[in-house]
Amino acid sequence: MSRTSTEESELFNGPQKVSATEECIGPMRLTQEPIQVLLVFAKEDGQSDAFWWACDRAGFRCNIARTPESAIECFLDKSHEIVVIDGRHSRYFVAEAVCRLIRATKRSEHTVILAVVPQTPSGQEEPSVLPLLCAGFSRRYVENSSISACYNELLQIEHGEVRCQFKLRACNSVFTALDHCQEAVEITSEDHVIQYVNPAFECMMGYHKGELIGKELTELPKSDKNRADLLDTINTCIKKGKEWQGIYYARRKSGDSIQQHVKITPVIGQGGKIRHFVYIKRPHSDNNKQVHKINKDGEHSQSESHSLRHRDRRKESVDTRSISSRGSDAPSLQNRRYSSVARIHSMTIEAPITKVINIINAAQESSPVSVAEALDRVLEILRTTELYSPQLASKEDDPHTNDLVGGLMSDGLRRLSGNEYVFSKSTFPNLSQSQLAIPVTLNDIPPAIAEMLDDEDQWEFNILELEAATSKRPLTYLGLKIFARFGVCEFLSCSEATLRCWLQVIEANYHASNSYHNSTHAADVLHATAYFLRKEKVKGSLDQLDEVAALIAATVHDVDHPGRTNSFLCNAGSELAILYNDTAVLESHHAALAFQLTVRDSKSNIFKNIDRTQFRTLRQAIIDMVLATEMTRHFEHVNKFANSINKPMAAIEESSSNSEGSDSEGPASIRNSPENRLLIKRMMIKCADVANPCRPLELCIEWAGRISEEYFAQTDEEKRQGLPVVMPVFDRNTCSIPKSQISFIDYFITDMFDAWDAFASLPGLMEHLSENYKYWKGLDDMKCKSLRPAPPP
Repeated sequence: MSRTSTEESELFNGPQKVSATEECIGPMRLTQEPIQVLLVFAKEDGQSDAFWWACDRAGFRCNIARTPESAIECFLDKSHEIVVIDGRHSRYFVAEAVCRLIRATKRSEHTVILAVVPQTPSGQEEPSVLPLLCAGFSRRYVENSSISACYNELLQIEHGEVRCQFKLRACNSVFTALDHCQEAVEITSEDHVIQYVNPAFECMMGYHKGELIGKELTELPKSDKNRADLLDTINTCIKKGKEWQGIYYARRKSGDSIQQHVKITPVIGQGGKIRHFVYIKRPHSDNNKQVHKINKDGEHSQSESHSLRHRDRRKESVDTRSISSRGSDAPSLQNRRYSSVARIHSMTIEAPITKVINIINAAQESSPVSVAEALDRVLEILRTTELYSPQLASKEDDPHTNDLVGGLMSDGLRRLSGNEYVFSKSTFPNLSQSQLAIPVTLNDIPPAIAEMLDDEDQWEFNILELEAATSKRPLTYLGLKIFARFGVCEFLSCSEATLRCWLQVIEANYHASNSYHNSTHAADVLHATAYFLRKEKVKGSLDQLDEVAALIAATVHDVDHPGRTNSFLCNAGSELAILYNDTAVLESHHAALAFQLTVRDSKSNIFKNIDRTQFRTLRQAIIDMVLATEMTRHFEHVNKFANSINKPMAAIEESSSNSEGSDSEGPASIRNSPENRLLIKRMMIKCADVANPCRPLELCIEWAGRISEEYFAQTDEEKRQGLPVVMPVFDRNTCSIPKSQISFIDYFITDMFDAWDAFASLPGLMEHLSENYKYWKGLDDMKCKSLRPAPPP
């Protein structure tokens, strides 16, 4: 790399790529500008050039300083995250002295400083790094003018020290917020040594923080107004990792007691152990001791004041048997929907945020209008943010549930070097256009297939018969029929020829070799989605763009699925897992590939005639629905739907039934808001994707066999490859299929379909679900591990 000669003090400006990255600290999302690097080299040589080009490859901004003075000047101007100082030659400047000058500035607190040192001659002992560390260097780099070596060094620094320092800087904003918080906040170590108190705490308790920090809580005076066993009760609770809330008397510095409402939250840190406790305190008013609720008779019932308000959450005692309460006499279809509505108000998948919403709802009952309106705004904010994931615990007594949760709701267990699983083209077969059968029009469909498709609007439609009749190409035929029924071609301004070509391209990219995740599954999900779209409340909540997006999303939602779970791909180090950073790997791939296949050829591009704005809206809706099928956010989606749609609508309908002349537009306004339409579409495709337990029994049994076979094949391959076995119970020699179905229904299906039934009114599906559950339960009671009972001898 050649440059024109410069004065010693001149600075060279290097790569100026401006893409920003994002980091998260818990729920806090941070945006980091491109990393800035300062190279301090007196002379241009191969080493400085290598770092220059390494910065270019990494997308970092780079400056070069030739003298200590220009280095300090540049650093004070740019506040670089990384400084590289040439320590190979002392005749120009002393690297340790330059480092000390930079460290003397306040801005260097979060800077990583790298010393470039000469290679140690062969036979000589490696010099100690301690003098460099004492001078302020963060690490050293042994001279190596390879661009790749410099690039690797910079990447390690970025992903290590720089990101850590970035997060530490961001913590300043958190402490600023705490310092201005009106509630008293106290943070202690796991040994209850006080590490932080905010000004509100100092004001409440009368202490200065210097008198508290470093002391154990046991050293502070206690009030004698608390009951004798209260402290033991609190400690027992929080040592188990549970949050405690209640009333507590504290003694101020002046000696008088103050009644406080206290919330203590254990904070899990390194090693999965409790590392800190956060105490949030506010003065307790007598008005808060009683919570009044209005019963249906209009009377007020007073709940008793309780100091200990922690309750076991769903999946802490994860005995989810809501469906098992259904007796042998199935409830009538007429009452099915109402029982689903009732269960919404006692859902066992209650997340902490759900409890918050219930408390606020109760508080609104006895609040002034202005306060109630403010709480409405609070509820609106809570319902539109990512706050609905429940706290899940292990279920040691049910390995089937454990394995399902581990296999479907995680992105891999651990990385194993040397066992990378890279998909080859043969693993992902793609049929070219020339291999496809000649497209048929809707009018040219063979009579036998056309007759089958006449029943596609019925829930009992047999997709497996269509699979056999179409030689495993049900998606194209069913897609032509359903898309025509919903006017998709008219909406997209595309011809039927373009649509059928697109359907064939998509179907060709499903793997017929998969026992479950093939084009028949896609057709089944498409059928369920279309069925749901015809339900009155669903249809009244969505516009045509939503309908078209839902049908397309259902069609493509598992395209190119390899028949393996996300956990498998992450553990195997697959190319897809690396590409998508082990996050929603398959779902991201399905969505991306669907659009790649669509726009690749004008003959199959169904979007080619719509305008850019409409395409972007449609594309975003399709992507969002495909990503919603990823199971790690299953409970979040279900909780959001129940709390933002089911419960408000039930409250309005109940209010309407008790008063005349009520506003009938209330439920519609809830359903039709943009946020809630999004929740409806997510819930719809999620239910369509796993609707097998709600199909007629014979279809349910067939699908259960297919998914079990796919899991068996994955377990077999994990053992062959030496990979972690994600779902050990799915061993073809020992697995109980009925138990796996019972666990799946209990844990994932029941609550979700109760919520969906309460909205869309699906008595037939719920009846099938109840009957199928009893079938699997009967097999399990007989100790039968197969799909069907053994024939009589």
